[in-house]
Amino acid sequence: MSVNTSGQFSSRIGFIMAAAGSAVGVGNIWGFPTQAATYGGGAFLLVYALLIVLLGYPMLMAELMVGRHGQTNPADAMAKLGSNALSRKIGKAIGFVSIITATLICTFYSILSGWFVSFALAPVAELTQQQSLSTWLTEFSVSRNLVFTLVFIALVILVIRQGVQQGIERWSKRLMPILLIMLVAGAMYILSQPGAIEGLKALLVPDFTMVFHTDVLVSALGQTFFSLSVGTGAMMVYGAYLNKQENLAKLTAYVTLTDTSVAFLAALMIIPAMYVAQHNGVQIFAENGSLLNSDTLVFTVLPALFDSIGGYSQYILAIVFFALMTIAGLTSAISIVEVPTSYIVEKTTISRNKATLLVGGVIAILASLIVFNFASLFGFIITMTTERAQPLIALGIAVFVGWVWHRNDLLKDIANQEGVDADSLFWRVWPVYVKFICPLLIIVIIMQLVN
Repeated sequence: MSVNTSGQFSSRIGFIMAAAGSAVGVGNIWGFPTQAATYGGGAFLLVYALLIVLLGYPMLMAELMVGRHGQTNPADAMAKLGSNALSRKIGKAIGFVSIITATLICTFYSILSGWFVSFALAPVAELTQQQSLSTWLTEFSVSRNLVFTLVFIALVILVIRQGVQQGIERWSKRLMPILLIMLVAGAMYILSQPGAIEGLKALLVPDFTMVFHTDVLVSALGQTFFSLSVGTGAMMVYGAYLNKQENLAKLTAYVTLTDTSVAFLAALMIIPAMYVAQHNGVQIFAENGSLLNSDTLVFTVLPALFDSIGGYSQYILAIVFFALMTIAGLTSAISIVEVPTSYIVEKTTISRNKATLLVGGVIAILASLIVFNFASLFGFIITMTTERAQPLIALGIAVFVGWVWHRNDLLKDIANQEGVDADSLFWRVWPVYVKFICPLLIIVIIMQLVN
């Protein structure tokens, strides 16, 4: 049975919004500015931009190509590339690991996104004079984390249960434009505040001595794959929902450009906001120059900045910003949860509604375990999935697309695309690039991590 039993995207713009929604999320608005602020601002931005072009774009297209070719879940789509029993087993294993990785990513993702929901509600509690509730909503506690993790998972389940067109596509088309408008407005406001120019310089002017630091390279690679959802199977599933005639080079370019633009816009808002907050008396850096509270940057710096503004504006800004974060989290989580859901729907007789509830229940249990063991598990799961598993899965996909997928089958898929000349320079270079350059680049950076 094909994964397409649950539907296809009804339009090109529907796919772009859904895929961009998958790519645009917590990784862009929480992760990217945090990583940029921690790893040298402009230096990180430069390395990230290079990796998006050199690895992000070609690997995103490779995943979409595999998904569309297989028209099935990531495990079976990868297995279809194999030419013998051994290669099919290895392909299936790589695809299955991507499904497990997606599920694990959704655990910490739900916790983070739950924080966004609680921080969006906190100003409402303050405006209604419920100070104790506002304090509970913003203070780190097991009860707060557990409640809003489950609330966020419930929101995701509500969307996924509706299927591809009525759920994923419809909500992505609604939420993505809102997110973009809010980001642009937020960045424009922050850049008009005193102290913002210093933050702008920190973001845009690279320290070239940091460009080749191992931490910068590894973090930028992890951020590249995390923000584009490469290595989670999400893009394979979305590729399976695509019409075989769609031009993947163009669609991938639109998604990559949207994703990178949002990451940059988020950094354009949050990093200058740090310096605006510092200008207003909020301590941002330690005495040794390191960033304070880097993991919870948006939960410490921005609320402090909003408080320093005063008046009703602080509440409006806080509600708008954290509502934006919630939307970003939701559009990404939808695609991640769809990965194990589509697998269960295809491989069993369980209905989509029941499969969604099953996946949501598993994620809720795992996320709850992390909430109760936060100090030991939260950072561990993030590191294991985004910095270890995703690059290794991407390496496996690159090897399979370049070395295992029969060249004639790949060229046939390329030629079937509408308006595509399979003999053009781009389509002659891309398979060779994925075959040689992508694995080499990933291996070099993984070796940097090991060393």
